[in-house]
Amino acid sequence: MNDSSWGAPQTGYWGPSDQGPGRGVAPAGPAYDAHYAQQTRPVPIGPEVPERGGDQDGNRDAARLSGPLFRDEPTRARPLPGEVPQNPEPMPDAPQPAPVPQRKSAGRDLGAAIGVGVGLGVVIVASLFVVKAAFVGVVAVAAVVGLWELTKRLDERKGVKVPFVPLAAGGAAMIVAGYARGAEGAWVVMALTALAVLLWRMTAPPEGYLKDVTAGLFAAFYVPFLATFVAMMLTAGDGAWRVLTFLALTVVSDTGAYAVGWRFGKHRLAPRISPGKTREGLLGAVAFAMAAGALCMHFLIDDGIWWQGLLLGLAVAASATLGDLGESMIKRDLGIKDMGTLLPGHGGIMDRLDSLLPTAPVVWLLLVIFVGSG
Repeated sequence: MNDSSWGAPQTGYWGPSDQGPGRGVAPAGPAYDAHYAQQTRPVPIGPEVPERGGDQDGNRDAARLSGPLFRDEPTRARPLPGEVPQNPEPMPDAPQPAPVPQRKSAGRDLGAAIGVGVGLGVVIVASLFVVKAAFVGVVAVAAVVGLWELTKRLDERKGVKVPFVPLAAGGAAMIVAGYARGAEGAWVVMALTALAVLLWRMTAPPEGYLKDVTAGLFAAFYVPFLATFVAMMLTAGDGAWRVLTFLALTVVSDTGAYAVGWRFGKHRLAPRISPGKTREGLLGAVAFAMAAGALCMHFLIDDGIWWQGLLLGLAVAASATLGDLGESMIKRDLGIKDMGTLLPGHGGIMDRLDSLLPTAPVVWLLLVIFVGSG
């Protein structure tokens, strides 16, 4: 390495210890002066400063002393007297502008969501009170579409090949059997559907067989089997009012959670599963559902008592929240926001069934306990 790269001051000539005895001083004469003038010229270690005026040596010395210690160290630009720095550092105590307050956003197209919700409500109520069999068909169609959305997302995101054909046929038959034969008919069709899924998958290569049939059995239980309890509610004498109570309490619970959580929510309920849900929203769901439950049991259900409605509303708020969190867990595992895009402002059918499916057996059971299955 050249000594000049370390920024050591140069003497301008080789000293006696470097040249040996008797060679410390250059001989006089023009030739020797020119020769040693070339070899003893100081090597600049930084960018040379252009010569200004007559003080050339002083400029060279200033450039050498103010240069960097190493060759790869950048030089620091210093402003000349009277020059304003281009990027002055901000004052540490300079006042910062106040952040602009952000308005809370609903996260969805609220107008489209309300419109779609009202349209679905009209279809459900019309089929529920005009022809009960038509309502059973609506439930079966919703279950099949929900199965299609779920199995499609499992295939897209996880590569799980769920046999959809036996699952869809068995799911629809399960709901019809629950309406016609009750719980026994639903269980029989559930077992046959599971067997059909196992056999259908055998026609494909064995790789991934276990995960595919496991996902198929989960889908059969999660969507059509839980939806069967809605059809079973319909078999009672006041079955239409029981189903309407079930739907109303679930919708009121979701609405109360959304409204209170959006306005007052500060403490997250389950941040790792669904960051948007808050404890305040859960309290809103409980309060709204209990109030609606007391009214529905008193005015809609035969032999119903208001305090039974309070317990029913509390149970609905808990099951609807758990169902919503359960589907949020599935969607987080799949890395998606919505199960589908069929319903503007809502997502897919499964995004509307998430609270209804686990709530159906809870409402069916409590109504049987409170007022019987009649």
